[in-house]
Amino acid sequence: MRPQITSTANPAVKALRRLQRRRERDRTGLFPVEGAREIGRALDGGVAVDRLYVRSGEGVPTDLVARAEAAGIEVVPLGAEAFAAAAYRDVPGGTIAVARRFATGLPDLAGADAPLVLVVEGVEKPGNLGAVLRTAAAAGAAAVVACDPATDPFNPNVVRASLGALFALPVALAPAAETRAWLDRHGIPWWASSMHGTRPLWEADLSGAAALVVGGEESGLDPSWLADPERVIVVPTPGPVASLNLAAVAAVLLFEAVRRRSYPAG
Repeated sequence: MRPQITSTANPAVKALRRLQRRRERDRTGLFPVEGAREIGRALDGGVAVDRLYVRSGEGVPTDLVARAEAAGIEVVPLGAEAFAAAAYRDVPGGTIAVARRFATGLPDLAGADAPLVLVVEGVEKPGNLGAVLRTAAAAGAAAVVACDPATDPFNPNVVRASLGALFALPVALAPAAETRAWLDRHGIPWWASSMHGTRPLWEADLSGAAALVVGGEESGLDPSWLADPERVIVVPTPGPVASLNLAAVAAVLLFEAVRRRSYPAG
């Protein structure tokens, strides 16, 4: 373990702080992962980690430190002020990893058994994308595809809101047309959710392979997803509020698919 860094002006502390900006993440190919749980899931997912910073003093997760050292990852202790200057948020356990961004191309699902895929389009808020990833991982989705996202999946808020689910399943970035072609190649029928749809979600066949397509509240879905009315479904909202946010719609659709797969006759 290296000597402790105490100065907030240390170059390593400044470099960590710069990684909070997308421009720096794009330039370096690196991104920060904060929190022992999230870092553990990154390691479980095979993400390349260059360095682990730990806040000196109480609460240092010794098991994570031991795991990092066994994997040849440099561990650097930070004093309390230096850690506070480097962290994006208040980090339980006091850990920040510097990881290498991984490929976000469309995955090969050949051989997957009735894959469930979530497609989201026009996600603007990092917290929403993180919540969607967490929900998709909980539902056992095979992949999440973000079409034309306005937010970076390596944003610290995405990592935080996903609780590390970003590392638990394939996450791809691709244009809508390329995504539809990919779904067709893998024989995955898709269903587009829209508040203007006329078919309730329970009319969609979600018992086998299926892709669920959800758009942002502001922009909705590209019209190309809505050209075939037979593929457009809606989550009925009998109450006075006419729409749900993207993360809520994704959760409803994903767990309706889980229900249909678990209880086909239900």
